Amino acid sequence: MKILLATYWNVPHLGGVWNYMQQLKKSLEERGHEVDLMGYGEENTIIHKVNTGEKVEKSKLLPFLQAKFPLYMYPNVYTNKLVEFSEFHRYLFELGATYLGLEKYDLIHTQDVISTASIKRVKPQNTPLIATLHGSVAHEIRHQLTTIHQSPTSHMAREYYDELERLGATSSDLTIVANHWLENILRDEFGVPQHQLRVLHYGFDSEEFIKQKSKQSYIDRPINKKVIIYSGRLTELKGVNYLIQALANLKAIRQDWICWIVGTGDKQEELQSLTKSLNLDNDIFFLGSRDDVPALLSKADIYVLPSIIENQPLSLIEAQLAGKPSIVSNVGGLPEMIENNITGLLVEPKDVYGLFISLNRLLTDSLFAKNLGENAKKWGMTHWSFENGIRNLLKAYDEVLLKKKTGDING
Repeated sequence: MKILLATYWNVPHLGGVWNYMQQLKKSLEERGHEVDLMGYGEENTIIHKVNTGEKVEKSKLLPFLQAKFPLYMYPNVYTNKLVEFSEFHRYLFELGATYLGLEKYDLIHTQDVISTASIKRVKPQNTPLIATLHGSVAHEIRHQLTTIHQSPTSHMAREYYDELERLGATSSDLTIVANHWLENILRDEFGVPQHQLRVLHYGFDSEEFIKQKSKQSYIDRPINKKVIIYSGRLTELKGVNYLIQALANLKAIRQDWICWIVGTGDKQEELQSLTKSLNLDNDIFFLGSRDDVPALLSKADIYVLPSIIENQPLSLIEAQLAGKPSIVSNVGGLPEMIENNITGLLVEPKDVYGLFISLNRLLTDSLFAKNLGENAKKWGMTHWSFENGIRNLLKAYDEVLLKKKTGDING
């Protein structure tokens, strides 16, 4: 079977979506399928198929689209910059997908609402379309409209992204989500029919992770201090600023720790400035983008994820498989991944004091921390079985293919 895995986001990139696409491609090809990967690339300047080298430059498509969307005919598109960007780029993605060709695929599997809505419009009618949604774009945008994207037309942008979420989540033949949190949002807020939704855990290649964990990393942990680690994007929604503030409180009572912050993002400079202003330069280390995260996790003692909004983060799965006690925000899909006081600790989002208390507790009570880590690993090795995830996904593929063949699903 020829399968296309497609996303609107820039690929390749560091993050859970790209990691999932790579692991899925590898597993599907091991089972005899042919798989292509498509998305934006080179900082949104091209739409490309990553594995084949086929691409089309955005600059070649943009004049055509601008001619179709003149200001005098579509003033609302230009009223909000965020809406303008998304509206143009989703249609550019649509044109790019058409240019690169969708006719040869037996099944298309998208990874977000935007690519799903776009490909639905241009794919062959009889080609099945499955979507796996890795989070709620509308919910993330709602928060950002009160902070980094705040404007007099924020209300219009919220309506736009709410409609885009509804459109994308209902455009596929089957919409897969990783947890009941997102399932409930799509059903109750955006009107996605229950029969169209399926909760399937992604699964994770634990064998490959264990191999990577045993590799050497030139970053050594200090001899007499414990290591706290955060791994992920350095963006507003990850809440790393609250972790840094909690660490300032922690330093006031103990200095037997350091913190590694792994990742990059648009908030990196701001977070580094906050670290400096709190006199934590010698306690918090920004390690940037790295390919040895499993090895770094093996050297760490405590994993922290202080997100404001979250779905099913790869970084927490890795921490669990590494047997690390975790402190995570009580938001989104995280409570379905962590049993409080059994496999980790849950704190409320933006709760600096709660993070401080939890960190101090794990640093103080080594036995409790060890038990959390062991419980998390035992649960994670079973729950995140990639074989189970692939088996369930292939059943979903077969189900949709059969329905398409027998005419139970419309094009």
